[in-house]
Amino acid sequence: MREDANAAMIIAEDLVKVYRMGESNVEALRGVSLTVQAGEFVSIMGPSGSGKSTLMHILGCLDHPTSGRLIIDGEEISKATDNRLAEIRNRKIGFVFQQFNLLSRTTALANVELPLLYSGVGSTERRNRAREALERVGLGHRITHLPNQLSGGEQQRVAIARALINNPTIIMADEPTGNLDTKAGAEVLKILDNLNEHGITLILVTHEREVAEHAHRIIHLRDGKIVHSEVLREKKPENGKAAHLAGLNENA
Repeated sequence: MREDANAAMIIAEDLVKVYRMGESNVEALRGVSLTVQAGEFVSIMGPSGSGKSTLMHILGCLDHPTSGRLIIDGEEISKATDNRLAEIRNRKIGFVFQQFNLLSRTTALANVELPLLYSGVGSTERRNRAREALERVGLGHRITHLPNQLSGGEQQRVAIARALINNPTIIMADEPTGNLDTKAGAEVLKILDNLNEHGITLILVTHEREVAEHAHRIIHLRDGKIVHSEVLREKKPENGKAAHLAGLNENA
């Protein structure tokens, strides 16, 4: 049965991605179709080379599919220009990666401010919003620290704060605990769980079953195709698509 498109944050239909590698074509995705509901938490699992990161990059508007249809928050963006994709990323999507991608000579506060700087937001508002985002992930006391003065888990929390700075409706997390020890990974997952509970749609790529089980549903990929969709728990009813982040740090 097809899920209700009116409640969908993401609809992907028959996505194909082909890369040219020398003399050969490599099919990274081979007809992937899925729907992600607003406020849902979905994990994507699969062995190396299964296409899971490629799928996340396309769903996150970082790349174009070779063919297929993609709708995000009611807007078809399959053939959108690069400029339009950048606008959608900036307004709707936050990214968290395995590598924290922080500027090494820049404070936590300045790292979190960066997306607002690119958006032309004034310096006072940038600082205030960045400070608030860091407080939400429990790092209000570390805003002047450089990345090399922070633990791996703290660096990832800075990256999450940066992803939150534009109040996105979707967070894409690619192996967010991959470089962390068990304790730091659990802290990061707790924050992601809390974000989802406050209404953010969350798509997480991981090879770890224990991490994937934080989601409502696990999508299993192999050789560029979905081979199984596993429902773990039901998504709680939402009052709306926008993420309500007030009080996020209460349980962080």
